Amino acid sequence: MGDFLDLLVAAARKNIEENYYRRYSAIGERIHSGGKRSLRDSILGCRKAAIISEVKFASPSSGVLRVDRDVETIANDMIEAGAVGLSILTEPKYFSGSLENLLRARLSVNAPLLMKDIILSGCQINAAYRLGADAILLIADLFKREYCDMSIHEMIDYSHSVGLEVLLEVHDVEGFKLALSTEADMIGINNRDLKTLKVDINTTRIILEKFGKSDIGDRPVISESGIKSPEDVCFLRRCGADAFLVGSSIMTAKNIRDFLTHLVNAYEKS
Repeated sequence: MGDFLDLLVAAARKNIEENYYRRYSAIGERIHSGGKRSLRDSILGCRKAAIISEVKFASPSSGVLRVDRDVETIANDMIEAGAVGLSILTEPKYFSGSLENLLRARLSVNAPLLMKDIILSGCQINAAYRLGADAILLIADLFKREYCDMSIHEMIDYSHSVGLEVLLEVHDVEGFKLALSTEADMIGINNRDLKTLKVDINTTRIILEKFGKSDIGDRPVISESGIKSPEDVCFLRRCGADAFLVGSSIMTAKNIRDFLTHLVNAYEKS
């Protein structure tokens, strides 16, 4: 294996082969909580800082982030603090996530949920749909390395066919150009290089300074990783980001609701 992204793929493939996802994708009825939700529309309609708050209990770079695993309380605190939606980690090996956490969050809040995982196969998309997710994360580099069971366009089409929005994640200018050629609903810029796990929030600036609004159109651009303060949110907004996916700094906060409220209200102090 060449880098950490390869390790993530190996773990994901093992989970797929061991039917981790098919056990849930075989559920007959989709889990519902309220009506149809759109993460894209929630971002575009947000008058404050559009924060997608991530529920994750560990990360490869930081280890355990939070011992308390009360998903229901955490999810409710995040939404009540003003998050436009939640990202739920379902990757078990490196992020201590679970599909059960997605289900628990779905039954607890009527807000857009993004299933975040290393998605290679349609069975993972089916599980996301059955468990009540509204959107999934796809990683452009996985398609460039030909790790996925479908092409990038086929997987986006399949996701749309079952009613899921797609956040397509990139890490460089080449990936952003690729994302613009697709029908992805949202484009994410990961400030973390998944090959090395190094983080630099200037990644968002470096990519977006190459593109104008006319290039991007009305698709929200979401800056992901390395966001620790209202100042970071305001910086990334000036760089052109429309929304901000924040995980570790929220999950390690002593009071999740208070910390997230400060991020949501970041523009008021800028």
